[in-house]
Amino acid sequence: MFRFENPIYLWLLLLIPVLALVRFWGWRQRIKKLRKFGDLELLKELMPDVSRVRPSLKFWLLQAALALLIVILARPQMGTKISREKRNGIETVICLDISNSMLAEDVVPSRLQKSKMLVENLVDHFTNDKIGLIVFAGDAFVQLPITSDYVSAKMFLQNIEPSLIDMQGTDIARALTLATNSFTQQEKIGRAVIVITDGEDHEGGALEAAQAAKKRGINVFVLGVGDTKGSPIPDGQGGYMRDDGGEVVMTALNEEMCQQVAQAGSGKYIHVDNTSDAQESLNDALVKLQKGETDSVIYSEYDEQFQAFGILVLLLLIIEACILESKNPMTRKWSLFKVRRGAKIAVSLLLLFVAQGAFAQADRQHIRQGNKLYRQGLYDKAEVEYQKAQAANQRNPQALYNLGCALMMQQKDSAAIVQFENAGKLTTSPLRKAQAYHNMGWICQKHQMYGEAIEAYKESLRNNPADNETRYNLALCMRQQKQNQQQNQGGDNKKQEQKEEQEKNEQQQQQNQQKQQPKEQMSKENAEQLLNAAMQEEKATQQRMKKSMQHPNRRRLQKNW
Repeated sequence: MFRFENPIYLWLLLLIPVLALVRFWGWRQRIKKLRKFGDLELLKELMPDVSRVRPSLKFWLLQAALALLIVILARPQMGTKISREKRNGIETVICLDISNSMLAEDVVPSRLQKSKMLVENLVDHFTNDKIGLIVFAGDAFVQLPITSDYVSAKMFLQNIEPSLIDMQGTDIARALTLATNSFTQQEKIGRAVIVITDGEDHEGGALEAAQAAKKRGINVFVLGVGDTKGSPIPDGQGGYMRDDGGEVVMTALNEEMCQQVAQAGSGKYIHVDNTSDAQESLNDALVKLQKGETDSVIYSEYDEQFQAFGILVLLLLIIEACILESKNPMTRKWSLFKVRRGAKIAVSLLLLFVAQGAFAQADRQHIRQGNKLYRQGLYDKAEVEYQKAQAANQRNPQALYNLGCALMMQQKDSAAIVQFENAGKLTTSPLRKAQAYHNMGWICQKHQMYGEAIEAYKESLRNNPADNETRYNLALCMRQQKQNQQQNQGGDNKKQEQKEEQEKNEQQQQQNQQKQQPKEQMSKENAEQLLNAAMQEEKATQQRMKKSMQHPNRRRLQKNW
């Protein structure tokens, strides 16, 4: 099968008939001028060295070379290209739960979208590893066989939705069994199965399947997505799914079952929340696996065929340079012939370099197509085009920045931050670098990661100090961070006051106990002595009252005084 990768350049072939018309008009003008000098037959005899055929032949040779150069610019492709590479890495199969419960939004933006973001970030960290993808619900099937083609893995990932499997449920055992049989026969290489699920295992048998994988040297990692408190499941129409009784269906993370499966599979359980801690923990765990040499077969549907056209162009230009317009040029125009031939060869080499340069800029075609889709709001398709541009040129900052924007519009925030950071490191434009770090700050601010947002905004202002919007967002983040710190400090002070109050109460209780203890231990003799003293004091008081009643005037004078 034959095709052109950039067929738009074929419109340049319209230059061929235009140039032919121009030459025909010039030839007619030349004949008119010659007729003014005299008869044409007589003029031919006066110019014996002039040839009528050679100029036309040279012209059409140049036309043919120009047409072939245009074909080269259109990138002719044909057949299937297969290349084999030696890689040193691990083999990983990802089992992604796509049951309806994964639509719950207790993890932003949803459990399923968060899982996709995790897989994309995992693929971005892979270099020489192989990856496979299995989707499961009540049943399981292979979405992507184990491969080293990371671009295809991301493309397949975009189309994953719960509607792919009609049978609802969560059959983790079926997914583990299918993943165990999906690895290659390579020996002495680390293998891992990553199960991303909310743990609602309705079918059973997951522990046995994990133990079977462990016996074959496969580590089973389980990523639990969701909240243990439970969350409703959106129905896609603004409401929530309900059971037969009309009650809202609640789905919660079964963390205990996930931990048991990971332990049975000699792996690790990782809880996935709105932070990036799960991604870092998973990367650290996979790094510890044994890496082995793998044979990777890279398939490309089409292979470039410009080399044959380039050779034809070079031959045509050489032939055209060797043909002169004069009939007998051996003595008089030999030096002119050498000059012309050297110039034509130099021009041909220059044109070939230009054509090869057009190849090197093939990533720009994907960027333009992605920009067109982005403006139409087709962010998922634009993401695929940007990924193709990135595959063609991994150090193109424009492709990385645009890919980050497409991911951000799809709320794939963690993956977008990675692309913005890479674009900021590679680009030499201060303005584009400032925009990349501004977008990173905005994403972190949205997720209330104020410390990271402040650092990103500061880096943006270092490259573009005149950006008032970035300065305003930086002030907001700094104020919010200060308020959070004050709230945390106030909470600590309250706890300290409660602790001091509790200690004070304990001391008071101890003092009361100490006061009560001597009364309980008082002897009978001491009690009688105290009672006699009190009675004597009472008698003395009564006697003083009688004496005061006998002298009322004295008391009145004392009162008046």
